[in-house]
Amino acid sequence: MTDADPTGPEDAPRTDPASEPAPESADEDLVFLDDAAPEDALGNGPEDGAAAGEAPGSRWTMLIVDDEPEVHAITKLVLSDFAFKGRKARFLSAHSAAEARRILARESDIALILLDVVMETEDAGLRLVHHIREELQNRNVRIILRTGQPGQAPERAVILDYDINDYKAKTQLTAQQLFTTTVAALRSYEDLVAIDANRRGLEKIIEASSSLFRARSMKLFAAGVLTQLSGLLGVGPDAILCVQRGGAGRRGSSNQPVEAATGNGLYVLAGSGRFEDLINEPAAGHVDPAVLAAVTACLEKRAHVFAGDHCTLYIRTPNDRETVVYLRSNRPLSELDRKLIEVFCGKISVGFDNLHHYEQLYRAQQGTLAALADLAERGRGALTADGPAKEGAACTEMGADAAEDGTGGDRFSRSVRIAAITERIARRLHADALFADTLDEPTLEIIGLAAILHDIGNAAVNPAILSKPGPLDAAERSAMQAHTLAGASLLNQASHLADGPTHLHLGAAVARWHHENWDGTGYPDGRTGTAIPLCARIVAVADAYDAMTRDRPYRPALGRDHAVEEIRRLAGLRFDPAVVDAFLAVLPEIDLPRSAAGPAT
Repeated sequence: MTDADPTGPEDAPRTDPASEPAPESADEDLVFLDDAAPEDALGNGPEDGAAAGEAPGSRWTMLIVDDEPEVHAITKLVLSDFAFKGRKARFLSAHSAAEARRILARESDIALILLDVVMETEDAGLRLVHHIREELQNRNVRIILRTGQPGQAPERAVILDYDINDYKAKTQLTAQQLFTTTVAALRSYEDLVAIDANRRGLEKIIEASSSLFRARSMKLFAAGVLTQLSGLLGVGPDAILCVQRGGAGRRGSSNQPVEAATGNGLYVLAGSGRFEDLINEPAAGHVDPAVLAAVTACLEKRAHVFAGDHCTLYIRTPNDRETVVYLRSNRPLSELDRKLIEVFCGKISVGFDNLHHYEQLYRAQQGTLAALADLAERGRGALTADGPAKEGAACTEMGADAAEDGTGGDRFSRSVRIAAITERIARRLHADALFADTLDEPTLEIIGLAAILHDIGNAAVNPAILSKPGPLDAAERSAMQAHTLAGASLLNQASHLADGPTHLHLGAAVARWHHENWDGTGYPDGRTGTAIPLCARIVAVADAYDAMTRDRPYRPALGRDHAVEEIRRLAGLRFDPAVVDAFLAVLPEIDLPRSAAGPAT
């Protein structure tokens, strides 16, 4: 019998060739003349020069800040046919420093400011420069000071004291000089923007890589890759990540390669947007034919493919695992975007191999622990030269779980199943922000392994007691309850070989206290409430549910609904009510069929 059962007897801008036409006016004609064309003839709207329906960034945005209306008019006249690298000018006008501040607060793509020094005050322009550089922290916009009163702000002092890019007297600025100065400033602005974009892109890659490599699940890692790529490029949300099932295409693999026409062999590891519901599905028959064709074409070429409305990214790991990411985009990707993709994909490719190795090691560790727990619960004589005993006297010593089918063959999967339920409950508690001090990420990663070891102390119990179909007498019950102390002692000794916390440290607490009751009526120490370690309280619910829904020597399996109601009834008596609530929340995810070979992934 088992005490876990409460019913017993007792888990980009375009890069067209540079076009730099000289203005039609004579090179040395002065720009600012008294007989200039009236401003009304040129227009002075807030977005002068921008055509309706143009995409953002299709023109160079220039802000003219001057309290003389004629200056605005003449500047726009001289630069009316200005074009640099295929982009014309878009003019914004401010007639005071205060108005300029308002425009700067709402406009984020101003490339050049033509700024007067003396406006509402003698130093209004200089104060605006300080506001732009120090308060707005805008280091990219190019600032050209123009003044009609050079004596008010001497050039040498201004150049040294303020972060400006040029200083011109209005009476000396010709049309050609204005054109040359503007082109030089825009070249500088473009370079600074590119450097800043590269820096921010690399920062995102470093940040993304750090967060991704903290993942311990291949699916979480893959979902993170999609999220980070979409954020890095500013595209989405439709994205999908496909891998070859079984690692087809790797050196030494016996699997068939992906069939280009059908995509057979591919499955969806992660998806977002309209692809979110396809996770874990085969790509063939579920992914749109056009998307599937793009993915398989990328695999065939073994290279990134960039189209106008999407891109497919080929990621090959050091161990030759092949992955393809499909990203939907509403714009062509710039050369900078493509370079960032190269860096990002190269950096995270090793992550897929690392996660695969981690999962394989975890599963091997899980299998080893389950096998040891199985042998411990079977008792003496359970292991023969041909493997676990299945008949005769050894069968009578296998314990209550083995007796349900006469072979004990399901005990191994039972350990893995309890581990999965335990982990699901723990992660639900974590998601609900409960027990934050106890359920950190390292604990969540090992609590399932610890749960496998909950009854390891049964190795010290007489097998005849374990397999007894009826009630135990006082001496037998005392011997049975001693398995908690025996298991804890064994695991405590083993845990000394490793620096904590490990699944052995956690397993020792589970083994000793998973039969304690919330109301203090359990054993071996009669602990109550939160004095019982949380890991033991979680395993108690997982173990009890599994025990109730399986056949026992003294009664058939309870129905699922009956078992759930029994656990609900015992909340606050035997079980922690918060743990029971988390169990009920994850119940739809729990794999109920007895034929299940392990936890759902």
